[in-house]
Amino acid sequence: MTTAAANVASAPKRLGAFERWLSLWVALCMLTGVALGLYAPGLVGWLRGIEFGADSHINVPIAVLLWLMIYPMMLRIDLASVLGVGRRPRGILVTLLVNWLVKPFSMALLGWLFFKHAFRPWITPELADQYVAGVIILAAAPCTAMVFVWSYLTDGDPAYTLVQVSLNDLLMLVLFVPLVTFLVTGASGLTVPFEVLLYSVLVFVVVPLALGSLSRTLLLRARGSAWFEQRFLPRFQPVTTAALLATLVLIFAFQAENLTTRFAHVLLIAVPILIQVYFNAGLAYGLMHALRVPYDVAAPGALIGASNFFELAVATAIALYGPGSGAALATVVGVLIEVPVMLSVCALCNRTREWFPQEAVTS
Repeated sequence: MTTAAANVASAPKRLGAFERWLSLWVALCMLTGVALGLYAPGLVGWLRGIEFGADSHINVPIAVLLWLMIYPMMLRIDLASVLGVGRRPRGILVTLLVNWLVKPFSMALLGWLFFKHAFRPWITPELADQYVAGVIILAAAPCTAMVFVWSYLTDGDPAYTLVQVSLNDLLMLVLFVPLVTFLVTGASGLTVPFEVLLYSVLVFVVVPLALGSLSRTLLLRARGSAWFEQRFLPRFQPVTTAALLATLVLIFAFQAENLTTRFAHVLLIAVPILIQVYFNAGLAYGLMHALRVPYDVAAPGALIGASNFFELAVATAIALYGPGSGAALATVVGVLIEVPVMLSVCALCNRTREWFPQEAVTS
């Protein structure tokens, strides 16, 4: 490695104000949302009642804000790049194994153990079922947009990270609905309205993915990749940031009563989520190490295994059980702990990068 390259590799990551103070913004959004829910209940109730239809259970303000976040991320997905994963398949196989064969099932088991048994003295059976459903929905939605921030902080391979995220999004189209239906029905006493769950995936994944793919194809053909990557995509950054913050405010406003009257439950819900996050991150990272996957693939793989597509999870829980439900509260707790937990996983990856091959190998 040349001296210049070494300097670039060792240079500290420089993030924008939003990424550097992400935990602070989340905390401020939480406080703002809770304050709105407590002191402006009429406004919050009106916003909560705006839905696509009487039977859709899809909140319009949340949906619009999620589209503003998800669509720019979908623009980055090059579906053709998925065909190139065969050059380094081990990292992809570990990512898919942890995300789809371990993560949802381990979360279902932990939710059942804690909410239905360990925490039984403090939680009613009805709430226990809803908390189990909420954590399952959270675990069944692998992280998407935020992974690019975590990958950047750990010097992850951006192209490979994009492929990992793209595959997860594509698999989400066919696996999310049956997994959630099967696990929620099995681990709790709740039934899942299949049509509502399918509608959530169509609204929050299929529509933005189709629009993003079509827009990407047309814009690349008309203006070229340089304009698309350097001029068009950056324009969405402030929009995405504002939409994320506004979404958090609404989520916490809708959950204000739950967060303030069930604060002890918030702490209880955090326990299995934290165990599951660190377990899956450690499992993915350990398997990557055992298979001698390069560090710039292993780190994003561990981060994808640890984090969740909380936007979809919260929207799905609200659509299925209502904005004031225990299931929605459980997914919101996932939002609360996501940022500090992911920063700790990033720090661990950065401290252990010497455990892995630094150069890309045939994996």
